[in-house]
Amino acid sequence: MADIEKSSRVHWGATDEEAAKNTRPTVQLSRSNSKSSQMSIHNMPNRRTSVDPGKALPIQYRTVSYDIDESTREDFSKAQKVQKAKDSAVKELSSLDWHILSGEEVLRRLSTSIKDGLSEDQVKRRVTEYGRNVPTPPKTHYFKTIMGYCFKGFGSILLLGSILVFISWKPLGEPPSQANLALAIVLLAVFLIQAAFNAWQDWSSSRVMASITTLLSESCLIMRESSQITVASSEVVPGDIVFIKAGNKLPADCRFVEVSSDAKFDRSILTGESAPLSGTSESTDTNYLETKCIGLQGTHCVSGSATGVVVATGDRTVFGRIAKLTNEPKTGMTTLERELLRFVIIICSIMFSMIILVIVLWASWLRTAHPNWINVPTLIVDCVSVAIAFIPEGLPIALAASLTITANLMRKNNVLCKSLKTVETLGAVSVICTDKTGTLTKNKMYVTEYSIADRKFTSSLASEGPSGNAIQQLRTVAGMCNSGDFDASTINSSLPERKINGDATDQAILRFSESIGAVSELRQLWKKEFELAFNSKNKFMIRMLSLSDPDGLTFALSPKEAATFEPGHTLLTIKGAPDMLIGRCTHFINNDGDTDTLDRSKRAVIEDIKNQWSSQGKRVILLARRVISKEQLQSSPSSNSFEVEVMDLARSGLTIVGMVGIVDPPRDEIPEVMRILRGAGIRIFMVTGDFALTAEAIARECGIITNDSSMIQTISNLHRGESRSITKGKENGHPLYEGAPPTSIVLSGPELITLNDIQWEQLCQYDEIVFARTTPEQKLRIVREFQAREKIVGMTGDGVNDAPSLKAADIGIALGSGSDIAIEAADMVLLDSFSAIVEAVKYGRMVFDNLKKTVAYLLPAGSFSEFWPVMTNILFGLPQVLSSFLMIIICCFTDCFAATVLAYEKPEADVLLRKPRDPRTDRLVDWQLMLQAYGFVGIIETLSSFAMAYWYLQRNGITFSDLWFQYGNTPAGLDPTFIAARLNEASSIYFVNLVVMQWFNLMAVRTRRLSIFSHPPAFNPETQNLYLFPAILFALAMAVFWLYIPQLQSALGTSMVPAQQFFLPATFGFGVLILDEARKAGVRRWPEGLLAKCAW
Repeated sequence: MADIEKSSRVHWGATDEEAAKNTRPTVQLSRSNSKSSQMSIHNMPNRRTSVDPGKALPIQYRTVSYDIDESTREDFSKAQKVQKAKDSAVKELSSLDWHILSGEEVLRRLSTSIKDGLSEDQVKRRVTEYGRNVPTPPKTHYFKTIMGYCFKGFGSILLLGSILVFISWKPLGEPPSQANLALAIVLLAVFLIQAAFNAWQDWSSSRVMASITTLLSESCLIMRESSQITVASSEVVPGDIVFIKAGNKLPADCRFVEVSSDAKFDRSILTGESAPLSGTSESTDTNYLETKCIGLQGTHCVSGSATGVVVATGDRTVFGRIAKLTNEPKTGMTTLERELLRFVIIICSIMFSMIILVIVLWASWLRTAHPNWINVPTLIVDCVSVAIAFIPEGLPIALAASLTITANLMRKNNVLCKSLKTVETLGAVSVICTDKTGTLTKNKMYVTEYSIADRKFTSSLASEGPSGNAIQQLRTVAGMCNSGDFDASTINSSLPERKINGDATDQAILRFSESIGAVSELRQLWKKEFELAFNSKNKFMIRMLSLSDPDGLTFALSPKEAATFEPGHTLLTIKGAPDMLIGRCTHFINNDGDTDTLDRSKRAVIEDIKNQWSSQGKRVILLARRVISKEQLQSSPSSNSFEVEVMDLARSGLTIVGMVGIVDPPRDEIPEVMRILRGAGIRIFMVTGDFALTAEAIARECGIITNDSSMIQTISNLHRGESRSITKGKENGHPLYEGAPPTSIVLSGPELITLNDIQWEQLCQYDEIVFARTTPEQKLRIVREFQAREKIVGMTGDGVNDAPSLKAADIGIALGSGSDIAIEAADMVLLDSFSAIVEAVKYGRMVFDNLKKTVAYLLPAGSFSEFWPVMTNILFGLPQVLSSFLMIIICCFTDCFAATVLAYEKPEADVLLRKPRDPRTDRLVDWQLMLQAYGFVGIIETLSSFAMAYWYLQRNGITFSDLWFQYGNTPAGLDPTFIAARLNEASSIYFVNLVVMQWFNLMAVRTRRLSIFSHPPAFNPETQNLYLFPAILFALAMAVFWLYIPQLQSALGTSMVPAQQFFLPATFGFGVLILDEARKAGVRRWPEGLLAKCAW
């Protein structure tokens, strides 16, 4: 096993081709993972934090969990525990001998074969014997779980407050106060209700997680009953024959029986080793974990292909054994929870300061100057009242509701988020780098044109092509140099309807070959001896073929070449990017099927055809071949040196057989998606491996490039010696194209390598960029450069070559149809199409908005207006005009439900017209929000509530001067019982005033800038939130319940409130709503004015 060490960024080769040219310090990159996406114990601090992988399980994404670990450092004791688990697994695995047996013996022992696979009867028996290929779920620690339910949020403060009030009732109370007893019971009840809600929330979150998990099940290609079929990874059993290609994730532990020479596997998930390891069909080590003939569950094939026999599933795999020993829950905090914690710390700091102030005033002044005014039980209740007043008890419930609601909305829009951080980050993304194939396009490729020599033909008339066997030679290379295979289940369907196992390019070329003649016929005439799979660096694929039937010569070669083809000769077939291969070609097949020398004029004609097709947005593939004599090959296909020999032979002497033009049309919705994202202040760049002309044409079709070709700049516009401002018509990163057209540039991968810091600074200012002919390292470099300039970068992709940049980006976005390794590397998966990203960005911004609205709603009444009755009681000797009990009712009942339903608010109409949020400056709670909550709404609610309460007392014969600085002294001529009854009524009026005014504050905080008429709460499906009205009725019911039941009145010191006291606060509430509407109108009218700068 490899020693525990800090893992570096993902490497895809022995060296990074840009490393030597990059003189600036390298930014080390990490990523956020789901709980189940990693098993490596290696970690490093970075801009994107990592999850403890000890509990990782295959493809289980916890979307709305508070247990997602976002810590930046690996706990050493945890690392030791994982290593101990690995050591234990090693001992258990020491008795296995699959790796030292020959492939034939493994097949024999498992009663299977590569050709036929298992039968259905065998599968049923093995499912019964070994179980399904799924891990055993972890044990539930019920005590810890229940404690978490009870003390999550503000549970501990509520319980402590309840205990203190119980103590103030007995034994400190002399005589014991029934009001204190009732207050203690209510606090305890709220504590239990909050715990019950947390339990329900966890259950609800688990249901959402389970439903999301089913949306993205893993699958694999296997052989059963002589047919290749695709099954869910959970259905794999020991003895199944698994076919593995680049990008696939191994579904179980496998013994390789056939391996391509370029097959490499990324084992970092288990070992922490960043460099992929090659695979072999023969044992290379006596250690089961070190030998290269064993593929381990959870690892990825990053290049090449292999065929393996499943030897272990479920908990019997290495992955399963380690996970079983280290699988235990671990909690952590997301960035949004940290924002909430920051807010709570601020509020609690104020709270403790006020409590200390109260205690100091009592101890140093009131206790001696007015000993009968506040005794110890009353002081305890006052301190608890201050604590309850400042703490927004409804906030944790609102946050939990937001998580569940957002997860459900994402799921309904076919968006799978692996962590809450994904949603948070989406609201701040300012740059999206997107792959082309399969992301912007339909990934349904088909050949529209082909060329032989200097003539072009349409694929629909392939049978009417040139005379001779030229078309047959093209058919042979297209069908044989192809990793696609027709699925047996649709072999009898029409050609367009047949399912093909393989990537989109191979599918298109295989269908083209089949349209000319049966590919199965060719594969009987020629036998594959060696394959070098396509990769993003070489940009070509090679297959070495040996002749099985002499008739194959008439299809693959010209008559002259067929006559000289001898036994032992092999046919090297190659297909790939024309700009990579045409320089290796020395001959071409003419229209008669004969071989001619490729001179400069013919090369120019072929390149003109390639450029013409590329400018039309077509992917151009060149197909070529070369006859290799047995003398030219010194080693056998199974040796490691064979690949080197083949690569050397493919460097020259190739004969062009033809070219094909492949169309992959953009998705219909993409131009509109680009328009919306651009309007949201997000810059969208294309990063693709395609030829520059092809990329530019597709980018223009998609709406990524909006300028004419004459206005598109190149590398020559980037000045090496001076920094220049490039982007025009921009404000704070938000494109404003009215003043100046957007700036556009197209660069290729080789050009990126030459850029210096000054040029990168200029490049990152462009509005529209197309990066063509990029390698995985260059995609990674692009992400790094934008991040270095404080941009929040989203990266989309679906291929193996996209995985490094998906991991490095602030948010990696994969398509559900993409490769396993891309899905594993991404933070978010779009199950349907790229258009879902609009909804994802919208909801990402909505979550943050709705939590701000919740805070803005809770603070005025639940904090500010409750605090001042306590302070006036202590400082000015006034009666506490709002009882401590009614404070609790506001915080935990009347306001809590309304705060929760704000999580159901629909996105505002302008949410995609704002610039992206800057996490460094745009905080959840800032001075603007505090000004709104305390300086605007809070002051109005507090003053109006005081006015209503003291006005009522004035009307009943108790003037304000009778109470001012009296510290409990009864005014002359007034009965104490009469005063107590009137004070209870005034307290209830203060309470009702806050409850009613909060209804209007609830309507006001629904929007931050839009009018209520533009975003009505009802009668408009796009904006309505019908839960608001039950929340208002609930608040009214709570007020009636606690104020109008006689038994509660006597016990709690509450009182009935005259009917007019419900209507007068409504007038004040309308005033708040009208004033806030005026404020919003001013913000919209003068977006750069003082009101806008103070707007929350």
